[in-house]
Amino acid sequence: MSAVAGSTEEKLIRVGHSPDPDDAFMFYALAKDCFDTGKFRFTHELVDIETLNRRAFSGELELTALSLHAYAHLADKYMLCTCGASMGDNYGPMVIAREPRDIASLRGQTIAVPGTLTTAFLALKLCIGNDFKHVVVPFDEILNVTERGEFNGEKIDAGLCIHEGQLTYGDQNLHLIVDLGKWWMQETGLPLPLGANGIRKDLGADDIQEVNRLLKASIAYGLEHRGKALDYAQGYGRGLDRAKADEFVGMYVNDWTLDFGPRGRAAVKELLKRGFEAGVIPTLVEPEFV
Repeated sequence: MSAVAGSTEEKLIRVGHSPDPDDAFMFYALAKDCFDTGKFRFTHELVDIETLNRRAFSGELELTALSLHAYAHLADKYMLCTCGASMGDNYGPMVIAREPRDIASLRGQTIAVPGTLTTAFLALKLCIGNDFKHVVVPFDEILNVTERGEFNGEKIDAGLCIHEGQLTYGDQNLHLIVDLGKWWMQETGLPLPLGANGIRKDLGADDIQEVNRLLKASIAYGLEHRGKALDYAQGYGRGLDRAKADEFVGMYVNDWTLDFGPRGRAAVKELLKRGFEAGVIPTLVEPEFV
């Protein structure tokens, strides 16, 4: 169903996205061939976001989920799709710990983070500065190592959790220290733009426009067929029950995901500007959207 019958030219679009419920929900219709994609054939690779960020430097994938932090280093290769955003609208990545503490107490401490190119890591640096030590831990192990207080022999004082950990940290008796999405909203009055879909610039204007359109159609299809898309997405929920999977998908697949809109674009611009001013991002990047 992916290619038009009798078409002579088929174009392969390799898609990379995270193995988590919101990305799976977003790509459900493309993964399951729910509508005609014309000359384009989509294949899917499910990899954690930090690995996708690193792989994007080689421009291997035509369409890939990217952290907005990583995009700042990749704007020569990728532009941002207008759809597919993961926006934290007064919520977002969370710093959690074994006991209640305040933000100031994190300075000088060791924090488990899901990758140094994640937007979560950028937001953490914007919030508390550079005065902490970080240890990179697979995102789905952050809660466990924080609860344990150790990773590969290294003491862990707190963890920076993303994805469904934002809903489940309490199940492991962990305490919220700061919600970086709330902090960002208080600082800027804007949602925190966490992830986007980058499309490779060398595909050419026409193909870029059409792939962007098909991605938006996939997101819209999932929202219109929520039950089936949620059934698919729940397979990537790492133990989330249906209610929590539905809640998590609702946090990150919504109107923002259909289109950044003017406020979402302003949020991306502000994040990249503040990242540059703080010295976390090496050059000031003007975001380029399809």
